[in-house]
Amino acid sequence: MKIRLIAPAIVDEKRRGMQGRAFQLPPLSLATVAAATPDKIDIEIIDEAIEPINYRADADLVGITILTRFAPHGYEIADRFRKEGVKVVLGGMHPSALPEEAIKHADAVVIGEAEGVWPQVIKDLQKNRLKKFYRCKGFIDLSTVKLPRRDLYRKDRYLFTHLIQTTRGCPFNCSFCSVTKFFGRTFRTRPVESVIEEIRSMRTKFLGFSDDNIFGNRIYAKKLFNALRYEGVIWMAQSSINIADDPELLHLAARSGCKGLFVGLESSDAESLTRMNKGFLKPQKFKDAVSRFHDEGIGILGAFVLGNDNEDTSIFKKTLEFAEKINIDLAQFAILTPYPGTAIYKKLIKENRIFNFNWEKYDAGNAVFHPLKMSADRLKKEVDKLWRDFYRFDKVMLRLLKLGKRFPIQVLPLLLLNFSFRKEIAVTQNL
Repeated sequence: MKIRLIAPAIVDEKRRGMQGRAFQLPPLSLATVAAATPDKIDIEIIDEAIEPINYRADADLVGITILTRFAPHGYEIADRFRKEGVKVVLGGMHPSALPEEAIKHADAVVIGEAEGVWPQVIKDLQKNRLKKFYRCKGFIDLSTVKLPRRDLYRKDRYLFTHLIQTTRGCPFNCSFCSVTKFFGRTFRTRPVESVIEEIRSMRTKFLGFSDDNIFGNRIYAKKLFNALRYEGVIWMAQSSINIADDPELLHLAARSGCKGLFVGLESSDAESLTRMNKGFLKPQKFKDAVSRFHDEGIGILGAFVLGNDNEDTSIFKKTLEFAEKINIDLAQFAILTPYPGTAIYKKLIKENRIFNFNWEKYDAGNAVFHPLKMSADRLKKEVDKLWRDFYRFDKVMLRLLKLGKRFPIQVLPLLLLNFSFRKEIAVTQNL
């Protein structure tokens, strides 16, 4: 039996595998599904971001993981394989949120975490009794999850492949985020011993944790960081800014090798944070918090979301000035996007304010709904301008000078990241 697992992408053939490689990460979710596949099955991972799909390749089953922005293209891939007589299973965030839409393009849809039902999907296929929908009962016990099949990656096509996951779930339930619905409102953790074993098997000194909040369960995080101290690794992850309120844990993270964090700051405006169900964050404390990260040698990529109902056009200048004032090293500016299944999606549907259901536009770079205090076009133009302004050459140099005074050794990595962002901005905005 032959199975092909596909991560769809929309890529200009001239750019495939060349530009943007610094931001292209291998599909960890597919490697995890591959690990849950019974032995003696021929399995392959195809990441369309780095290689084209061969629709004539021999396969008994094609599994496709789909994020919302890739849904139309993912459905096209599924339809083409089905025309060739190949059975197709769809899964991931988007099909889980809209299974009735997805089943129109598939023989089966996996809703939620795949590991708990994937072996059954394969058994049913072998017996020619594939069901339309498979839903895992409850959430996966992470101690039972097998190590991802990283041997299936085309490692020569990525700059970085060493992603690892230690927890799933998040209790915050932010209005724009689909993580809570997909993974649950509690933090589930893997045994620390299993994590360390996996790290050692990768034989690398550079790690990226794919957890939505590596500090979410502080007791677990402390155990993990204490173990990491002896592994001699350098790592990056995602985090909430409020970890800066725990100096002991932050210091332990730094000692264990943490050098960079992606932090969801979300907004410089307190009302916006409340609307996003993140009122526990206090913008007036962000600068001190960033300073604490920097004191420990940890760089920060701060993420902002713009387009909340309380925001008028003054929010853009305010956000840029705020991002520069609090001294974050890198920034990401996203347009509020109503992904299916989220609270903001339900709200905007009820208010009849979503005007674009072309899922390809659901990339956090396009406005697909009517804001209350500006036009959708203005929202997009201003967010595009935020990107350009923050990554202006002179501002990048100023950040590098500030960093050089604190941690000279980190100047080169930050330089590369800033200019990678500048390159992506030029491509995505057709500059």
